[in-house]
Amino acid sequence: MTGNHRNSGITRRRAIAVTGGTVTAGGLAVTGYQSAFADTTEATATASATSTGACMTLMSSVTEGPYYLDGALVRKDITEGKSGVPLTLRLTVVDAIDGCTPVKGAAVEIWHCDAWGYYSGYTTANPGGSAPAESEDGSTANDNTYLRGYQIANANGVVKFETIFPGWYIPRTCHIHVKVHTGGEKEDGTYEGGTVNYTGQLFFDDTIAGEIFALEPYSRHSGSYTTLDDDMVYDGGGASSGLLTLKAVHKADPSKGYKGSLSLAIDPDAENTGAGSGGGGTPPSGAPSGEPPSGAPSESASPSASASS
Repeated sequence: MTGNHRNSGITRRRAIAVTGGTVTAGGLAVTGYQSAFADTTEATATASATSTGACMTLMSSVTEGPYYLDGALVRKDITEGKSGVPLTLRLTVVDAIDGCTPVKGAAVEIWHCDAWGYYSGYTTANPGGSAPAESEDGSTANDNTYLRGYQIANANGVVKFETIFPGWYIPRTCHIHVKVHTGGEKEDGTYEGGTVNYTGQLFFDDTIAGEIFALEPYSRHSGSYTTLDDDMVYDGGGASSGLLTLKAVHKADPSKGYKGSLSLAIDPDAENTGAGSGGGGTPPSGAPSGEPPSGAPSESASPSASASS
C-alpha cells in the first residue's frame, strides 16, 4: 500500500521545462549542513543552479493524512512547552520549473505528533502500542494548536521552525507533514487564501530515530515502530521523497537536539492539496472524523497563542 502520487496535471511552464530538457535530477539536492544552514552559501548555490538551468526533480506529493487542521498560527516556535528532543528545521522552497529560483513569500505549513504519537486536535486517538495518555505529559500546550504552524519564506526561499523530534504511531514511521502555499497572505495570526502547491511529508533516518526513541519521554511509548522500508508512504526516493538531512547539535549526546534541512522543489503553478489521496496511516482506534474539534483554530485565531515570528 502506498500514499504516493504525482500531480497528473501539467502546467504550461512544466510543459516548456520538460520539452526543453532543463529539469534534471539532483542539481540542487541538499548537500550537507553547511549549505543548508548558511544563507550566503545557499544563495550562491541557487544562483549557480539558475545560471546553468539545472534543477532537482519535483518533490513527491503524498497524502495530507487524517490529522490536518485549518487555521494554524504563523510562528517559528511551535512547541508550546511540549517535551522532546529539540529539532531546528530549515526548509528552502525553490521553483523546480524555473531553474530552482527561490520562491519568496511562500507559506510553509508543518504539523506533527508529539513524543508519544498524539496530534493536537486529536489527543484521544490511540497511537498504538503502550503510551501514557496525552494529558500526562505535564505541559501547558494548547491541545488544539501544539506542533502546528506556518512560516513565510524570505528572499532566499528559506523558512525556519523550532520544534521537537516527532514520535511515532502505528502503522507509520516517524514523519512531519508539510504543505507549501503561495498567493495568500497573513491575516489574524494565520495564513489565508492562495493555493496549495505541494503536500508532502518529511522523514528521518532510522538509526537516528532509534537513538531518539530510547530517550525520555519517547521511551515511555513502547511497541512496534515502523521503519522507512516498511512505511506505507515513504517510497525510498531520498531527498526528493522528503528524507531530511540531519546534523546533531552534539554528536555524543543526541538529547541536545538536531538540525534538519531540505530543499522543497515545487511547481508554483500547480495545485496539490493532498486531500483524499491514498495512505495516511490512521491509528488503530480513536480515529479522527475529519472534522476540526471544538476549540480548534479558526480564521480569527489570535496570534497571542504562542505565536512568534
